[in-house]
Amino acid sequence: MFNFIIRFMKKICTLFVMGAAVLTAGAQVVEGNKFFDNWSIGVFGGGVAPTVHHSIIGDTRGVAGLELTKKITPVVGVGVQAVGGFNTLGIHQKGASDIIDNVNTTLFGTFNLNNLLGGYRGTPRVFEVEALAGIGFNHYASVEGSGSSNSMTSKLGLNANFNLGKAKAWTVSLKPAIVYDLEGDRGNAQYNVNSSVLELTAGVTYHFKGSNGAHHFTLAKLYDQGEVDGLNAKINDLRGELNDANGQVATANNQVRSLQQQLNEARNKKPVVEQVVKVNNKHSLESVVTFRQGKSVVDASQLPNVERIAVYMKNHKGSKVVILGYASPEGSKEINDRLALARAEAVRSILVKKYRIASERITAKGQGVGYMFEEPDWNRVSICTINDANK
Repeated sequence: MFNFIIRFMKKICTLFVMGAAVLTAGAQVVEGNKFFDNWSIGVFGGGVAPTVHHSIIGDTRGVAGLELTKKITPVVGVGVQAVGGFNTLGIHQKGASDIIDNVNTTLFGTFNLNNLLGGYRGTPRVFEVEALAGIGFNHYASVEGSGSSNSMTSKLGLNANFNLGKAKAWTVSLKPAIVYDLEGDRGNAQYNVNSSVLELTAGVTYHFKGSNGAHHFTLAKLYDQGEVDGLNAKINDLRGELNDANGQVATANNQVRSLQQQLNEARNKKPVVEQVVKVNNKHSLESVVTFRQGKSVVDASQLPNVERIAVYMKNHKGSKVVILGYASPEGSKEINDRLALARAEAVRSILVKKYRIASERITAKGQGVGYMFEEPDWNRVSICTINDANK
């Protein structure tokens, strides 16, 4: 008997190792696999009848049991159950008066065939099938004329499980099995169908909540969500910086185009006439500001000519300036007169607003079409003449 138990336990351990190896080969990482995770308790009841040489219906006796189970992996589980039989000895012998006349305690292992063959999905399926194999100890009550007896047993069966509820905390099971009494001739343990019973029970099981907050294994996330959120935030920041950089590049390109345009205008611009003349024994400074055709706005390239006047007037408080605006010959007289005055006023406005020159020191007049220069286009100007009474 002892040798048989050793051989049987070796087989059970081999099956456990094979089940764990299959799960590991599936490369599934699960949470809820600590020692106190995935425990469950269940109750069940039904009937047993001898496998052969008896009437299954007529010789069926009631049984009830309690079991405690621990899932090691989504495939492999272990547990212990105690099953009490009601008047089961009465099938074979007369005088068996105890209501519960035998108690079979079994240490068993289970293999979830769905998860073994189809992989674990992170939550139990609604319907699953488990294979069960175990070895146990059966205690028979005393009958008339004889004392109690004990024997080794082995249980092989299937569990048809229906997992209920959103959390899958409850399981209703149908549990067909065959239980062998291993006591044989000459003390040799053996599987003999003549010393076996068919057991059909149904039960309900409650699965305790584990450290992962669920009543079952859950698939582990192989990443840190906080780290992922941080990386996403950095990516968004980099995208924002890239957009800002693109905006700066676009602005720089616009500036380059503007400077290129000003450079081309400067290259094509007629020479600026600046001279100091002597009138009535007084020195006068002239500065010429040129304009585009039909325009009265002072271009950036012409601002230095206005600034010369402003600097001189700030350094010579008694000086005054006369600004005469001109137009080129094209266009009507009315338009040219208005454009000539606007050009003089444009220079005057810059001196007053930007350089804070007192307006009473400035005289701005429009002169219509100018004929100072031989080239007609050169006459689109404002001529600033400073009169310094101190010289």
